[in-house]
Amino acid sequence: MRTTVNIDDRLLAEAKLIAARQHRTIGSVLEEALRKLIEEESTEPTSRADYVLHTFTPEHPGLLPGVDLEDKELMAELLGDNLNGGDADHAPA
Repeated sequence: MRTTVNIDDRLLAEAKLIAARQHRTIGSVLEEALRKLIEEESTEPTSRADYVLHTFTPEHPGLLPGVDLEDKELMAELLGDNLNGGDADHAPA
């Protein structure tokens, strides 16, 4: 298909050099560059379905020893958020 596009002069000059070195047409060089860009864009993650959420089992716990996610007071203490523990640095003003 024939079309007209505006291309930066320096970019076009580089593409022409590539075409000359490889004994190709400027059109084939530009087509290849565009194909690579489209392929690259189509392989990038585009949705949350592309990401894996790792889970942990009793055989492979992901927590440090002594951490119990069910114990909210212990978690607050470990995170430094235990306002009831008398920590003056974290007490509300």
